[in-house]
Amino acid sequence: MLSTKDLVFKKRLVRKLTDQYVGLYIIKKIVLANAVKLRLLVSIRIHSVVDISRILRYKELVKEKKIEKLKPIEEDGKKKWKIKRILNKRVVQECVKYLVR
Repeated sequence: MLSTKDLVFKKRLVRKLTDQYVGLYIIKKIVLANAVKLRLLVSIRIHSVVDISRILRYKELVKEKKIEKLKPIEEDGKKKWKIKRILNKRVVQECVKYLVR
């Protein structure tokens, strides 16, 4: 996918409504360590050699991805969770909330 960061679109007047990335383009050739040549459509009027920082690798979403739901551990009749690490902490209306893993 190609970044639209510095591309100019005539049809879109508002910059914030344009897509962040466009198209699925095939890499024809690696020109330099930091540049690749893409197979672009004729209607796209840019040079086919672009910097690799403008390229994002496309990853398909896995449809049948299984999300493992953790179950609490019961000790002394109370439910407890096994925490690996505290990622973040914030205070909301004098109540401390933790983001845990």
